[in-house]
Amino acid sequence: MKFLVIGGGAREHAIADALIAGGAEVYAYMPMPNPGIIRSAKEYAIGRMDDTKTAVRFAKEKGVEIAVIGPEAPLAAGMADELESNGVSCIGPSKEHARLETSKSFTRELLKKHNIDASPKFRIFEGSSINEIKGFLEELGSYAIKPDGLTGGKGVKISGEHLQSNEEALSYCKEILKTHNAVIVEEKLEGEEFSLQTLTDGNGFLHFPIAQDHKRAFENDTGANTGGMGSYSDADGKPANTENKLCRNMQGNGRGKACGA
Repeated sequence: MKFLVIGGGAREHAIADALIAGGAEVYAYMPMPNPGIIRSAKEYAIGRMDDTKTAVRFAKEKGVEIAVIGPEAPLAAGMADELESNGVSCIGPSKEHARLETSKSFTRELLKKHNIDASPKFRIFEGSSINEIKGFLEELGSYAIKPDGLTGGKGVKISGEHLQSNEEALSYCKEILKTHNAVIVEEKLEGEEFSLQTLTDGNGFLHFPIAQDHKRAFENDTGANTGGMGSYSDADGKPANTENKLCRNMQGNGRGKACGA
C-alpha cells in the first residue's frame, strides 16, 4: 500500500521506517528536509503544515491510500478532514476531535461537562481578568500555567520550577494573553508524568506502551521545557506498573486490546 507520512521530525522518521519494514511504499510531506526521512521515503514534498491543499494534491498525484499525521499543527488545520474528503484515509483525528489536543480549555470544560474526574482544580482566564488570576494563584499556592493553544510542547510553566513567585507567574500569564485567547491556571500535581497513546476506530482500542518524555533542558532538569528531547519506556519501572493498571481499567468495557498488542 502507498502511505503518506506528514511531518518532519524523528517521530515521523520512525513511522516511515516502520511502515517500510512492513512492506509499505512511503511518501513524505515535511515542513523542512529531514535527511533520515529523505533516505527512507520513495518521494517527498516540502510545504507548510497548515497547507492542506498542497498536501492533498501531493497525495493524489502519488496515489496514496492512507496518510499518517504526526504533528498537532496539521491536525489543527483540518488536514485529516481535507484528506478524507478527497478519498485518502487517515490515521489522525479530524479538526473537531483534535481540539482535545489543540485547546486545553476545551478539554478541561469537556471533562467537567461530562463529570469525568480527571482534572485538577482549574480556572480559565481571558484578557480582562488579571486581578482574578492573581487571586486564584494565591488560592492555589502551587500551580501550573498553560497557554490555550499549541506551543510546540514548550508552553507550560510550573511554580517552584520555572516560576519562583506569584509575580513571575502573573507576568507569564500577561505574556500568554498577548498571543493567545486564554490562559489556564491549574493546581500543581506531584508524581510521575507519562503518555499513553491509543489508536481507535471508534469501536475498539489499541494501546501503545507508556512512554516518558525528556522535557527539561540541561542536566538535572534545570532548564526550560522543550518540545521533547527523546523518550523512554521502562518495563520494570513505575510507568509500566501504571500502564498495566490503566489498560485494565480501559479494557473494562470489553472492547480494549492489550497494551503493546
